[in-house]
Amino acid sequence: MKVAGHLQEKKGYYYAVLSYKDENGKRKTKWISTGLPLKGNKKKAEEVLNTERMNFELVQAAVGESEETNTSNMLFADFMIMWLDTVKPTITASTYSSYSMNVNSIIAPYFRKKGTKLIDLQPIDIQEFYSVQLKRVKPNSVIRYHANIRKALCYALKMDMIQQNPIYKVEKPRKNTFIGSFYDSDELNSLFAAVKDTIMEIPVLLGGFYGFRRSEVVGLRWSAINFEADTLTINHTVTTPMVDGKKQIVAADRAKNKSSLRTLPLVLPVKKKLLALQERQKMYRKKFKGSYNKKYLDYVCVDEMGNLILPNYITSAFGTILKNNGFRKIRYHDLRHTAASMLLANGVSMKEIQEWLGHSDFSTTANIYSHLDYNSKLVSANTMLEHTIIE
Repeated sequence: MKVAGHLQEKKGYYYAVLSYKDENGKRKTKWISTGLPLKGNKKKAEEVLNTERMNFELVQAAVGESEETNTSNMLFADFMIMWLDTVKPTITASTYSSYSMNVNSIIAPYFRKKGTKLIDLQPIDIQEFYSVQLKRVKPNSVIRYHANIRKALCYALKMDMIQQNPIYKVEKPRKNTFIGSFYDSDELNSLFAAVKDTIMEIPVLLGGFYGFRRSEVVGLRWSAINFEADTLTINHTVTTPMVDGKKQIVAADRAKNKSSLRTLPLVLPVKKKLLALQERQKMYRKKFKGSYNKKYLDYVCVDEMGNLILPNYITSAFGTILKNNGFRKIRYHDLRHTAASMLLANGVSMKEIQEWLGHSDFSTTANIYSHLDYNSKLVSANTMLEHTIIE
């Protein structure tokens, strides 16, 4: 089905107006709010219009007009998979990978076994799904399933595939409190010593000292390091999401969020190690000549042959290092928590830690590390003692 469309202004906002013919050949229109105010947003509104047109055509093609494929008989499991295909062009590869795992491995199989149709889906069906999942995974995982189902059902409502959205009556689980593991200064120094002059030295230093995420470590480029001004900038990431069953290397000039794009001071010990690494890589290029992979010349974390060190390798190699050296087991991501805990222990404020780690908002930092913020509590206790008498 071909769908025409145009932008319409209403109450200071752009609306996407779709025009199409129903099964009886009667012309119909559908108004969809872009949520964009008129001033300075025409180009974005046009992008929304094109996306809505494409999505509407995809829905109609998937639903069809036969009895076997119309919405009255569509299984909720089939709808979730259809929705996944619909949103694929509008989201990043890593986000799609996460959605796909949730839908194809968890949500769709559960509801397919139940035989639940889209139009028959009730709040109790979704609530029971959550109850079953909570017996095997933590609440945060179920919250992610909830987010996928909510987005899909909101889309179904917008496309007139359902008359009301059952998700609005569902109680999602309460987020479980996460307390990350971390090393103290002695453990961290021992770890630094263990990885010295190995391929994992820079990834561990960037994780333990600067609190880099894996994607930020792998994405660090020489062009983002200013050896004269002594700064390094996080403005590029590398991830390896599973897309359609295949692992892809996705490099992007972006970070997890806007706040993750940050510039940090390059301290002298790390500077020396980076300069030494740069010289070794030049030596490897001369030594291996045509066999050296020149695709990743600007990347810091490559092996002797110039191949990019991938996130999964960092995770597995880190675990091996801990095991071989008898260190307490933590995740590589816990180096990020280690950096934060050491900053807190040395009087750095939560706000400054937020900026150092690149969290999107202060509450994220405060929620994760509030249990470590002993210094501020000690100051509060001493202040109370100065103004009270306890006998």
